[in-house]
Amino acid sequence: MATIEIKVAGTSSTASLLWARICKECGQQHEGQDSHLYEYQDEVDDELVCHICLQPLLRPMDTPCGHTYCFHCLSNFLKEQDFCPVDRQRLQLHQCRPSSLLVRNLLDKLIVMCPHHAECQQQMQRCELQPHLQNRCPAFRRLREEAEKRKRPAWNELKGRKGEGESSGDAKHSAAPSRNHTRDQPEPGLINPAYEEIEEDNTPLRSSLVAEANVVELFREEPEEELGFRIVGGKDTPLGNIVIQEIVRDSLAARDGRLAPGDHILEVNDVSLASVPHARAVAVLQQPSVLRLTVMQEKGFKSRDPRSDQQPSSSTVTLMKSQRNEPLGIKLIRKSEESGVFILDLLSGGLAAKDGKLRNNDKVLAINGQDLRHGTPESAAQIIQASEVRVNFVVMRPAETPEEGGSSRDGQHSRGSRRAPETQYFRRHSTYMKDPPGGFSSQEKTVSLKKEPRLSLGITIAGGRDCRSRLPIYVTSVQPVGCLYRDGTIKKGDILLSINGVDLTQLTYSEAVSVLKAQAAQSQVVLCVIQTLSEDSEEDPESANKDELDPVDDARDDILNWTPLWTRWLGLPSHMHWCRDIVLQKTNNESWGFSIVGGYEESHGQQPFFIKTIVPGTPAHFDGRLKCGDEIVAVNGATTVGMNNSSLIPMLKLQKNKVTLTVVSWPGSLV
Repeated sequence: MATIEIKVAGTSSTASLLWARICKECGQQHEGQDSHLYEYQDEVDDELVCHICLQPLLRPMDTPCGHTYCFHCLSNFLKEQDFCPVDRQRLQLHQCRPSSLLVRNLLDKLIVMCPHHAECQQQMQRCELQPHLQNRCPAFRRLREEAEKRKRPAWNELKGRKGEGESSGDAKHSAAPSRNHTRDQPEPGLINPAYEEIEEDNTPLRSSLVAEANVVELFREEPEEELGFRIVGGKDTPLGNIVIQEIVRDSLAARDGRLAPGDHILEVNDVSLASVPHARAVAVLQQPSVLRLTVMQEKGFKSRDPRSDQQPSSSTVTLMKSQRNEPLGIKLIRKSEESGVFILDLLSGGLAAKDGKLRNNDKVLAINGQDLRHGTPESAAQIIQASEVRVNFVVMRPAETPEEGGSSRDGQHSRGSRRAPETQYFRRHSTYMKDPPGGFSSQEKTVSLKKEPRLSLGITIAGGRDCRSRLPIYVTSVQPVGCLYRDGTIKKGDILLSINGVDLTQLTYSEAVSVLKAQAAQSQVVLCVIQTLSEDSEEDPESANKDELDPVDDARDDILNWTPLWTRWLGLPSHMHWCRDIVLQKTNNESWGFSIVGGYEESHGQQPFFIKTIVPGTPAHFDGRLKCGDEIVAVNGATTVGMNNSSLIPMLKLQKNKVTLTVVSWPGSLV
């Protein structure tokens, strides 16, 4: 047995610790690239100790030669050396694999003490420390609340700072945040009157928008594994910052659960993303290693009036089982339009139904301290089955509106249930036409060639009227076996307009495939395409060198995996856009819950309006259809083309209970 020497971050002056420097996973202060620190209460077996740091293993990795190390320790060692530290056999990181589930479980069960033991003397298994800190530790909660108070000034203080002529400045994207990520000054474009509440007598008003900088580490078990989220923004776009648009279901990021749509990525492995183009940010996020992301996360508005409870809110429900294996009587589901776990039904006579506090359509945020904001019904069921007699739920539901009444027990009064069952798309109206954002453009190309009737065009495609974002048909690969490859005009990412005069822009994917096959059988083919261009474009990191791969494998990989970067869509002409109307509703003078950038500026000319931030706990957030990076085409049918920031903001503020936003949505770049 080994006696472990514990590194302890000072706790005598806990109140003075900088919140931004405290690790949100282990609760200690340590450098970002250093391993987590724990205060182990028992001796640890030598077999569970890393031979590099001589501490209990963290993210254990097994080498082919039979040794086990912490992932951080081994990856840092192999940056300088190319052999195993113990037997010096030749070794590379990609040859190593995560240790068995048995070893990881043994490590998770090691007993540790809360690092804030001056105020909290709790002991627990190592795997339970992070949920303890986030949900139960009084010292950690106090530090977080103190930090939140310093994040932003009160809303009326913000108003006092603004001059009458400064509203248009709110639309400009912000400069690079400082390394300490304090929010003493509001970020332009992040707080703006697009979601400022209107003060009236006796109206509860949420005073400040709470945000905090956090560090999230993601570890790819396989070098090619996707992180599982989509991003928008970049210095070459009106958004400026890199923003997470969407978390992909069942992905690495979804399983981790700490990232969320709307998070601004400030740094990756200490590399600032504050002033990099979109394509460069994608390349940085695709590094085949552990990624340490510094993100700014909006936490929602903090109410100055505790009686203001008309907003959708979270609540805690505790169910007590008479014995460990007693079923709760809850059916859980996932929804296609929103990530997370929802209650479908409470079985009559079951424990949950008898308790009466959970309802149908409640969103389950956590169970027993384990985050399920991006979880699955399966993972929720496992947590419930592994629990003892007490099961703690944290759930969220929208508040009832007056017209819905308070007597409904079936949970069908949520805002989500009022949505139209099917989204209706339509072509962008002539009054909504505009030029692409500055730096983006497009050009049409026509290819006319004669060919043998049996000779394939040699392209693969994706998109179509039936795809999720109503994307046009675009080329995903150009194969060396086809006639278009030899011609060289058609490139990956080009958007198909027509073939031999047959329009391809309003077809489903299957219809487009059929038309292309039929027309390709002709001896002469005339193909019209659009290529989008960007002044600051870098080589697409996903497409580099793919044309040199084996043609059969390349076609399969492209069809399944390749998608264009978000910036490729920005140069598309307006007449190619498909729009949809999103109706938001609210019941009082609350914020709509989104910020905007764009509009007319003397220095940049006319820029489209984009959604930059969606604030948790607001109508835009709970509706779930607006996404960061969406372009606002019209408000209540009035075009935004030609407007400046100071014109659009009052229009949004004047909408008391209902607003119709006409938007164009492009899928963010997948990393």
